[in-house]
Amino acid sequence: MEGPQPEDADGFRDAWAETQQRWAATIERATALDEELLHQRVDGEWSFVQTLRHLLFVTDSWVSRGVLGERSPWHPLDLPPTRMTRVTGLAEADVRADLAEVLALRRERARTVDGVMASLSDEVLDEERRCIGAGHPKAGLWPVRRCLTAQVNEEWRHRDYAERDLARLTPPG
Repeated sequence: MEGPQPEDADGFRDAWAETQQRWAATIERATALDEELLHQRVDGEWSFVQTLRHLLFVTDSWVSRGVLGERSPWHPLDLPPTRMTRVTGLAEADVRADLAEVLALRRERARTVDGVMASLSDEVLDEERRCIGAGHPKAGLWPVRRCLTAQVNEEWRHRDYAERDLARLTPPG
């Protein structure tokens, strides 16, 4: 299923709400499994926990840095895309992170995005925000619309990947 393509503030709010509903069901499914399974990679892709760590990075980058202007918002457990070197001080992908800690961080990040979405207007979507210093997205001006599109699409796609991998990790029946 293709991800949402919101065009206005209401569309972004709806897309965000839908991605979070989809993730709630996926997280419920995942937490019913043995946590050890959630640290297993499937076909060389990230594990479930690593996927959640990547989404921490996505929110810290596109919302906290891109929209809210924080210079260096990343948590050490954030997981950038493979081979990205613009952000220093992050744990390696294979560092084992506790699922409960990652889920707590994820809830914090969701509240940040909820706040942005609550105050979002069509005019704000057309504004540009400046990123300063090294990091992701790179320094420069970034349209709020571009930042929030990245946030929603990353959430949508990685939830689909997580569901695909959970299906492979879950025993039949």
